[in-house]
Amino acid sequence: MFQIMASLAAVVILSMFVWLYNSVVATPRRLRRLLREQGIGGPPPANFLLGNVLEIKKLTRAPKTTAEDPHNFAAQLQTIFHKWRRQFGDMYTFTLGTTPVLVVFDYDVIKELTSSKSIDLGRPLYLSKDLGSLLGKGVSAANGKLWEYERKLMAPGVNMNKIQGMKNSIQQSAIKLIDSWKILIDEEGGKVDIKADTHLLKFSGDAILRVCFGSNYVEGEQILEKFQDIVQVSANKGFFFAIPGMRYVPTKQNRREWKLRKDIKHLISKILIKKHEAHNEENMLKFILEGAKNSNLRPNEIEDFIIDNCKSILSAGYETLSVAASWLLMLLASNREWQDRVREEVLGVCKGQVPDFDSIRHLKQLTMVIYESLRLYTGAHIGSRYAINDLEFANIRIPKGVIIWTMTTTLHTDPNIWGPDSYKFKPERFANGISGACKLPHLFTPFGYGTRICFSHLENQNIIFYGTGE
Repeated sequence: MFQIMASLAAVVILSMFVWLYNSVVATPRRLRRLLREQGIGGPPPANFLLGNVLEIKKLTRAPKTTAEDPHNFAAQLQTIFHKWRRQFGDMYTFTLGTTPVLVVFDYDVIKELTSSKSIDLGRPLYLSKDLGSLLGKGVSAANGKLWEYERKLMAPGVNMNKIQGMKNSIQQSAIKLIDSWKILIDEEGGKVDIKADTHLLKFSGDAILRVCFGSNYVEGEQILEKFQDIVQVSANKGFFFAIPGMRYVPTKQNRREWKLRKDIKHLISKILIKKHEAHNEENMLKFILEGAKNSNLRPNEIEDFIIDNCKSILSAGYETLSVAASWLLMLLASNREWQDRVREEVLGVCKGQVPDFDSIRHLKQLTMVIYESLRLYTGAHIGSRYAINDLEFANIRIPKGVIIWTMTTTLHTDPNIWGPDSYKFKPERFANGISGACKLPHLFTPFGYGTRICFSHLENQNIIFYGTGE
């Protein structure tokens, strides 16, 4: 018996060793070789567990931007990636933990990536694993057939008729925000300093809770506070999330993340789902609940399915909306001419009334400012995809298991695409829409690209609306 147990233990240990060797050494080496054979070079991994993470961390800070290029913050955020681009060309690979990452600056390859409809071009696995507390296996992180199903069940909630119906809820949140500012101004005798980003974060939280869940900020405040905490915990991981098995190590941050995940799950179930069951409102949560009910999921999987997709909606629309609005106000505040032009347009179109869905469509000046703000200060600095199976773009074979990165911030300010004034705030470049603003419109991707795009653009109507994908 002892010999049998010892043999079994030896087999288990050997199997684990073989699996670990394949995961950490053999597979990454094979993937890099397949790319290298196509002429795609890159820096060798400096560490077999961390890859190039320490190099990236070391060069995350760069000299401040010059006065001539005040909006060129890609030079600070992506210093090492530009260094490698100069060294290895418009396509190169580096290693994030043990996973090879293909960085693409080549316009032709990006064009095929952005137009791809293949479900094999998915989201990196670390989104559902290492950022599982934020996204779980919801539509933001799911891949393959699961993603197709989740996208399909959410689609009815974001068609044009539904979006038009959201205006009242959004108006309520916006009026509530403006009224709070009026009160502060009156209390201080007509002049007051307002930390706008804090207020805008509350506004976006209130709006998304009303629109998607039928709740409001007061009722969902606990959820949003916990969500902010878990976003901060995830951000503090930096690139170390790429280390295999790191999410299982009971570090102080991991233990805090595990508790926050449990708290959020409890609060979503207690506040959002219970309220919906009591009122049966027509909102995004209804489609999620019906989709779970009509799915083939096992009973123990249904709750996770619901919770994960609620988290996906919160992660997609909470901080991203407030950050985008903060940059927009900053740019208007520092460009008085455009502030005056937008104000005049709003007063002329809305004629003193609260903007409605129809009037927003006619705010061309404001739309130009929004596009320019999203160009200079896009929400996602890196477009990240994952080869679920072997893929080919522009005669480049991308093997299964490789992560693909496009540098959105760099592409949005590339002088070869946007002209010599690419680092300047010039909303007039969008006077004829996105296609008239740059040589290659497919490089303007503030909301992602391909089938996983999370927003849709209707240039002919001068509006942007929320879609289903990310």
